[in-house]
Amino acid sequence: MLTHLKQSLLMLVLFTVLTGAIYPLAVTGLARLTLAHQAGGSMIEHDGRAAGSELIGQPFSDPKHFWSRPSATSPWPYNASASSGSNLGPTNPALADAVSGRIKALRDADPSNAGAVPADLVTASASGLDPHISPAAAEFQVARVARARGMDPAQVRRMVERHTQGRQLGFLGEPVVNVLALNLDLDRAVAPAH
Repeated sequence: MLTHLKQSLLMLVLFTVLTGAIYPLAVTGLARLTLAHQAGGSMIEHDGRAAGSELIGQPFSDPKHFWSRPSATSPWPYNASASSGSNLGPTNPALADAVSGRIKALRDADPSNAGAVPADLVTASASGLDPHISPAAAEFQVARVARARGMDPAQVRRMVERHTQGRQLGFLGEPVVNVLALNLDLDRAVAPAH
């Protein structure tokens, strides 16, 4: 029996070292060599420093920026350590109130925009961290952003098109616009003088 116990303990130590240290280090090292950007958190740099990850949304409320999809994480929006949706059902009055408030904020920021508000501008994603909006949600905001920046709407629209990513593998999902990358590009753009 002592022999079996000794063999069992030896196997436990061996597999703990193998699966708990060697394997994770090998996978992490391989990822850093072959997919350095992704292994480093898919960070977007601005002025030589990390501005955020292209995989995690950020809150924007300034009229000169495109606004992100709402986040339902707590205790603050886009909290990556608390990824979750709101869990509010479609008949829940709290969800209806939140959506109404978001629609009002969008209308107040751009009273001349009578277009239908895209759903992804007023509802949170399942993770609460979505860094993307639909091209329709970006188009809805073009006039406001152009006006706030003193830019031609066509120029802003071209920037949106540059940041629109197609379907994954050509057929999975829908086209999306990365809000952080677009806003950083806008911040680098020089508005024409009037």
